[in-house]
Amino acid sequence: MTDPRENHPPRRITPFAPPNYAAGALRFPLTEASIVALVQDALEEDAASRDVTTIATILTTRRARARLVAREPGIIAGVPLALAAFRLLDEGVEIRVDTEDSGTVERDATVLFVSGHARGLLAAERTALNFLQRLSGIATTTRRFVDAARGTHAAIMDTRKTTPGWRRLEKYAVRCGGGVNHRADLASAVLIKDNHLAAVDGDVALAVRRVREHAPGMPVQVECETPAQVRAAVEAGAESVLLDNMPLEALRESVAIARGRSITEASGGVRLDNVRAIAEAGVDRISVGAITHSAPALNLALDFE
Repeated sequence: MTDPRENHPPRRITPFAPPNYAAGALRFPLTEASIVALVQDALEEDAASRDVTTIATILTTRRARARLVAREPGIIAGVPLALAAFRLLDEGVEIRVDTEDSGTVERDATVLFVSGHARGLLAAERTALNFLQRLSGIATTTRRFVDAARGTHAAIMDTRKTTPGWRRLEKYAVRCGGGVNHRADLASAVLIKDNHLAAVDGDVALAVRRVREHAPGMPVQVECETPAQVRAAVEAGAESVLLDNMPLEALRESVAIARGRSITEASGGVRLDNVRAIAEAGVDRISVGAITHSAPALNLALDFE
């Protein structure tokens, strides 16, 4: 009789090359080694090799087929991570990808079709879904904002309000949804915020000048709460102004002040029910923290046949 404890005996994981999920300028942000390390950590966190229920109920020789399906419409992101989860627990698993990253799915559409050892599929299921549901939720939420602003001049941007350790993935998911990435980290771009200005007694010109001296050639963005601050930032030579929580009338006035001299970005309090009006105020960009920090997971499931 087969010993059910033979579920996932210790073994060396064979590296694999994930498909190149490129849609236009899209490219998956992790290397093969990083994908394997991240997914392996997630599988270990879930004790996938010690799945008591599966070991007790499923014979080691049992094979199965399953379909990873969308329970609601949305935009897919994170397919390479799901593939890794299945492959790390069953090197011989067969996978057909029906919907690649940035692809649109309707309710009941197939994302993946997998065939392999039943134990491996069951143990990998939750990890694969966790990656896909989170990143697809971000892509889907982003697309809703992009669609709401469609036909205007404004691009939808993300922020640094991301899950620690997941920033590259979540910003990639934003791109899958049609959004644009803001700065990747504190070292990649200059953003003089209200607390920076408070430290120099509100002197916008002084803050900009100090940045120029410290980081010559790096574009400067200044957070502004009033049209008067916008004027000061533009006159100080800031390439971009962040219009923070401004009412529509102040947004329009700020756009007029900055036109032709600085890029304008609206931020703060942006929702699906007001993003269109903000876009129609004439701003170049709209940054939305909610597309990463508050995006609901896309409802996906693995259905065994």
